[in-house]
Amino acid sequence: MAISSTLAAPAPRQAPAGRRSARRAPFRYRPVLLAAFGLLLFLAAWQAVPSLGLVPPTLLPGPLEIPGAFRREIVGGYWLAAVWASLGHYVTGLVLGSLLGIALGVATGLWRPLEEATAWLVRLLRPIPGLAWVPFAIVWLGVTPAAATFIVAVGVFWINFFAALGAVQSVDRDLIEVAAAFGHRSARGRLTKVILPAAAPGILAGLRTGLGQAWMAVIAAELFGVPGLGQRMMQASSLLATDLVVVYMITMAALYGAVDSAFLLLRNRVLAWQR
Repeated sequence: MAISSTLAAPAPRQAPAGRRSARRAPFRYRPVLLAAFGLLLFLAAWQAVPSLGLVPPTLLPGPLEIPGAFRREIVGGYWLAAVWASLGHYVTGLVLGSLLGIALGVATGLWRPLEEATAWLVRLLRPIPGLAWVPFAIVWLGVTPAAATFIVAVGVFWINFFAALGAVQSVDRDLIEVAAAFGHRSARGRLTKVILPAAAPGILAGLRTGLGQAWMAVIAAELFGVPGLGQRMMQASSLLATDLVVVYMITMAALYGAVDSAFLLLRNRVLAWQR
């Protein structure tokens, strides 16, 4: 019997696991490196504009001037006072407007007669921007923190109202029937066991949108003289202290980033049952 002289091809050698992970490491950090490079490139271009005389430094300060301006605001106590005042307006208005918007949105989504009764009123008031209420806020409440809180509450109310309304109306009716079969036939049982858990993602999405809208509303309200970040920015701009304006712009961005990150952690914990 002939013996085959054909030899099996050798199996391809695989790189060690450590070497493969080392090759993938640069790709793992590439998004972070590219983001850092883009930020550094932006800061360099920003610094070059006033340094090359393309724009006077009084109109556009370079990023190298910002730490000194920030230090002066900290030492003078202005920064902390402005942040504390704005946070008070922000939190109070956000909580008040969000609670009212969610409560009315859920009630309207559950009860059809209420939706029909408020349909025209909603269509009339919804297009009115929150800043259009500033004259009434000043007339009713004066240039006070209560006026800023009112503007913030109005700004976030409609966002949360429509988010809650849409989330409740989109709940699968089969879930309600299943809950009734398991003994949750009362209105309270359906609300707490089925409707609110199923509508939670949509309601929380509206809340997150309201977080950003509330910051814009509080700064706009303070531009009219209410103590806070907005007022401090107006004072700085009237003196052409644009470095201070940039300090408070960065402060607003940092505060919103911190609030949004904290909310994401809370949302993930609330919606952990979905995973």
